[in-house]
Amino acid sequence: MSNSSLVRDNILGVGVSAINMDLALRAIEHWIDAAELNYVCVTPAHSVMDAYDDPDFRSILNSSGLTTPDGMSLVWILRLLGHKEVNRVYGPDLMLALCRHGVEKEYRHYLYGGEPGVAEALAARLTNRFDDLQIVGTHSPPFRTLTDDEDQVEIDKINSTNPDIVWVGLSSPKQERWMTEHLGKINAPVMIGVGAAFDFLSGAKPQAPRWVQRSGFEWLFRLVIEPKRLWPRYRLYPKFVMLVLLQLIGLKKFPIK
Repeated sequence: MSNSSLVRDNILGVGVSAINMDLALRAIEHWIDAAELNYVCVTPAHSVMDAYDDPDFRSILNSSGLTTPDGMSLVWILRLLGHKEVNRVYGPDLMLALCRHGVEKEYRHYLYGGEPGVAEALAARLTNRFDDLQIVGTHSPPFRTLTDDEDQVEIDKINSTNPDIVWVGLSSPKQERWMTEHLGKINAPVMIGVGAAFDFLSGAKPQAPRWVQRSGFEWLFRLVIEPKRLWPRYRLYPKFVMLVLLQLIGLKKFPIK
């Protein structure tokens, strides 16, 4: 499945992949089989709003192998645009699905990100959940910007483990920028930015119940848990709704650049 065959549609200038979990797994499997370097952006509404205000970040999302509909609002918009087969491709679910799928394929996973100890806790939980899962390395980088020499040490460390998938949990937009900057330096066929999946699946932070996720109010659950950190992100949602309505009724256009 080549990137050109993966349909996208325009949401505020971001080409969001009109996919479901099965299509995402098939695309990633193709890249690994073909040793084709790609990165995946797991994208909720707040990332689309970040891209609306930041042309460089918008270009990163539009240059990905996949920019998945991580939030239910993006799923509903894509369905309104005619993509009835679309379902949410949510970071934690994608990680679990690929771990399950990858056991038979003998995929090698590297976990890069999270607070100190989180990647190791995540590795322990995943290997306990999936027999024969191959997690070949973990690393929690410092929060500060790395020097060139420090960055090269981390690149060499990752490449020495020969991973098929590098899971990146640095939060958005930092993780997307990291993947773009390291495309072609990291030898793994696929890098996937999953942000909070590290915290949720490691048990470091509570995950919203499934019915809350399906309702489209996971953002509210997370805001209650972490109001100070997440309020700057979620306060943009009313503007997001207004801009999407203007796009859907044709009063405003947002070209993909």
